[in-house]
Amino acid sequence: MTAPVWSVDPRTGKNREHVADEAGAGEVDRVVRAAHAVRGALADRNLRSALLRTAADLLDEHAERVVEAADAETALGPGRLEGELARTTYQLRAFARAVDEGGYLDIRIDHADAHLTPPRPDLRRYKVPLGVVAVYSASNFPLAFSVPGGDTASALAAGCPVVVKAHPDHPATSELCAALLRRAAVQTGLPEEVVAVVHGFDAGVELVRHPLVAAAGFTGSIRGGRALYDAAAARPRPIPFHGELGSLNPVLVTRAAAQERAEQIGAGLAGSMTTGVGQFCTKPGLVLVPAGDAGERLIKSLTAAVSDTEPGVMLDARMRDAFLAGVTARAALPGVDSPVTAGAGGEHTVSAGFVTVDAADVGDGHGLLFEECFGPVTVAVRYTDRDEALAVLGRLEGNLTATVHLGDSERDADAAALLAELTPLAGRVLVDGWPTGVAVAPAQHHGGPYPATTSTSTSVGGTAIERWLRPVAYQNVPAELLPEELRDANPHGLPRIVDGGREG
Repeated sequence: MTAPVWSVDPRTGKNREHVADEAGAGEVDRVVRAAHAVRGALADRNLRSALLRTAADLLDEHAERVVEAADAETALGPGRLEGELARTTYQLRAFARAVDEGGYLDIRIDHADAHLTPPRPDLRRYKVPLGVVAVYSASNFPLAFSVPGGDTASALAAGCPVVVKAHPDHPATSELCAALLRRAAVQTGLPEEVVAVVHGFDAGVELVRHPLVAAAGFTGSIRGGRALYDAAAARPRPIPFHGELGSLNPVLVTRAAAQERAEQIGAGLAGSMTTGVGQFCTKPGLVLVPAGDAGERLIKSLTAAVSDTEPGVMLDARMRDAFLAGVTARAALPGVDSPVTAGAGGEHTVSAGFVTVDAADVGDGHGLLFEECFGPVTVAVRYTDRDEALAVLGRLEGNLTATVHLGDSERDADAAALLAELTPLAGRVLVDGWPTGVAVAPAQHHGGPYPATTSTSTSVGGTAIERWLRPVAYQNVPAELLPEELRDANPHGLPRIVDGGREG
């Protein structure tokens, strides 16, 4: 017997509705094979872009229903979810534009040249889809990083069918969004099997091991992501596994910045670390503050702002328990103080807080301070000089982001050197800002050194499509046998590099 999948209200902890049943190995096999069988239908770029636009239109059309379902399962609030839905439909339309434009194909043509030494054959290269992509939904973004999110949108844009392993925190939202995507496929003239959803922990494991799954995208914990990553690598034929696993997102406040705007920085930090009840992958979890009067003004501002933050509901009881255990363990470390104690705000809520410690007191036994604690808490480390701050940063593993707040006078070579110190730590480096909020833009990079991610790719922005493609070169192939995109005529005006020069 397969276990039932229930939609749960995190505000009460009570079951809402029986959504589905967990998929067994046989069901996963059936769904993957069905997706694999229809991959050829996605070869038409016009149909793919139409699918993405139609999916966005349908999500907008049913926005009230989608937001209501997501809020009932996540307690993230209608305002936050309306913004997330807008981001989701924007992503879908952005990838539709990318498909129309065709630059992601990276077309390169080198005509034969007998006068070179050695002579060069006719070579034509572009990128083709990998095949069925497994997508593992995130808990904290039931739309933008789940069934209709960036992994699904970019995979479909690349021409890959998608099988999504739904997150147990929002199964009803997942089924609703999947139904809208499948409806979009049918309306576009594509088989509905280009998008499918399965539920259950075991289904997720079976999915990454299935021989017809060609790649996987994951957003979640280090423990869960690493287990799936290892399973992907242990297959007889290993597959790419693009996982976003965890990040501390360090922030360094220089002494000059604290002197100039301590109160502003303290309030901004409070807002960033408590947004979404601290359940953002880009939450600043470690902040380096200068010792002394300016730094204490910042701490005072942070204390006031965090104290005024209302308790919030986390995504599920398991995460709440882990958060409470995590803040208790951190507060118990030697030399650690708690100006505002994070903890239980009620039966189903948590209150925000933070801890402080002097950099000189951080030793080998303080490793917990350098691990992500999911929820509304951060660690403020007081440092005396730049070398001490850099020594603390030197203990960090890879991150999604790294931020520095500079003073107005610090726009010189020393500041550039400081940015150079931060760059190896993260995939996105910020100045005078906060890392929560990841703009969907062609230049965006949402990734970082391990364990932030398991690959060098991004999961946000136009280049996210590259994860689901591989290059193929054709040598001395007769024109009539070449893919249309590689023929000399180029009737669609695709951007190409021909004999070293840009065309189209």
